[in-house]
Amino acid sequence: MVSIDKIKVAASLLLVALGVTGFYLVPADQGIVRSLPVVLSLALAGFVLWFSNPGRAFVDYARDSIKEAQKVVFPTRKETWQMTGVVFLFVGVLSLFMWGVDSGLTWVFYDLILGRG
Repeated sequence: MVSIDKIKVAASLLLVALGVTGFYLVPADQGIVRSLPVVLSLALAGFVLWFSNPGRAFVDYARDSIKEAQKVVFPTRKETWQMTGVVFLFVGVLSLFMWGVDSGLTWVFYDLILGRG
């Protein structure tokens, strides 16, 4: 048996599809009027989903995500500059290492093995 929540989700998807279809049916020179079906269909689909269990679960998830995001401690300006300096230093050292390995392998293969020096 199909639950009422599945019907609500299907109806919201159908509303969004109708809105996109309406967008393409309106002539391209009608800027705001052309986007109106999409906006209305998204609003109606959100309204339909609001009263379904998956919609309420999503709202609860979004609220929990906002609470978790508020717990994030961002680094100070000094810490940010220090970490940026460490990253630049690491990139510089790694690029010198890679250049050394590339030059060494080029010397080994072209000068020693192939003799094309």
